[in-house]
Amino acid sequence: MSSKKLVIYLMAEPETPELAQAAVEGGADILEIGIPFSDPLADGPVIRRAAERALARGMRTRACLDVLARTRELLPGTPLVPMTYASIFEAYGWERFDADVRAAGATSVIIVDLPTGERPELRRIQLVAPTSTDERIRLAGEQTDGWLYLVTVAGTTGARGEVVSPVLPGLVERARRVTTTALYAGFGISTPEQARAVAELADGIAVGT
Repeated sequence: MSSKKLVIYLMAEPETPELAQAAVEGGADILEIGIPFSDPLADGPVIRRAAERALARGMRTRACLDVLARTRELLPGTPLVPMTYASIFEAYGWERFDADVRAAGATSVIIVDLPTGERPELRRIQLVAPTSTDERIRLAGEQTDGWLYLVTVAGTTGARGEVVSPVLPGLVERARRVTTTALYAGFGISTPEQARAVAELADGIAVGT
């Protein structure tokens, strides 16, 4: 697994910069920084609770950008990728948010519920799911920023019982046919055994719950 990439998800909170530094010291290659949203449709109970806690502590968008900037100061060479929902961009202003998040140190962004093909001017990491058509996967591969995020399950984030999602091998195979970009898989990876099994298929894994 030495050549595989490890992506770690952390919710934006006051302690996140130090936690991010510890994650990188522990082997993380890329960090996703969650910007909390009150209705996180793609997320399971763990990240939902984390978002609720962050919002209760006052972690609004501006505070999250400050956390991102402090994380960048501690980790000048680590890719930092804020992950959130389209409503956050809408409320803040699409162009304004994109400019401010990159000024704070973001390498790219993930917008969970913004479909491929919408707002193509916004450079971001695209997600594809087991339900995505081959054409949608091809388009996402063309438009994605650096790597393609494979959602390993049809459902929300969170721990799963099986070692590998039964639909992941087919999704990887279809993606390899239509794109040469790196494939990182996430959602439902919660044990070392699952991580190793998914890394046999994909170029990297994303873990957050």
